[in-house]
Parts: sequence; structure tokens; C-alpha cells
Amino acid sequence: MMALSSKWATELASKPETGMGYQVVSVILKSGRKFDQVAVVGGRITEIRRRKDIPFTEDQIAQILLTHDKWDFNAER
Repeated sequence: MMALSSKWATELASKPETGMGYQVVSVILKSGRKFDQVAVVGGRITEIRRRKDIPFTEDQIAQILLTHDKWDFNAER
């Protein structure tokens, strides 16, 4: 899990939820690498679909895009 600073958390808080209490986003890094289906709950990145880790730090993030690209979290656990 990775807590986001107020820069990202405030921006995401102003946007609609994907489901009750969470958003699904894409994270684009400054290097150009992109991670889709990233779950954000309460200003924290909680998981990335099909990954056990979060392979970047906040200072590497260039952009966070709200996508609402849902998946069944529980089925993959």
C-alpha cells in the first residue's frame, strides 16, 4: 500500500468514485511506463491488478487518470 500526498489525494477526491469508497485509475510514470487497473482507496494506492507489489514511488508518478476500469478484486485473491 502506498499513501499519496495531498497533491494526488486532493485531485482524486474531487472526482467520482468507481465503486463505494474506491476509484480505479491508470498511473503513468515520468519514464512513460503505464500501470492500468490501479485501485485507490482513501488516498492510498492499495493494489494493482495482477501484481503483488507497487513497483514505483510517488515521485515517479507523472499522471493519474481516473478510468473506472473495474475488475473482480475478490476473485483474483
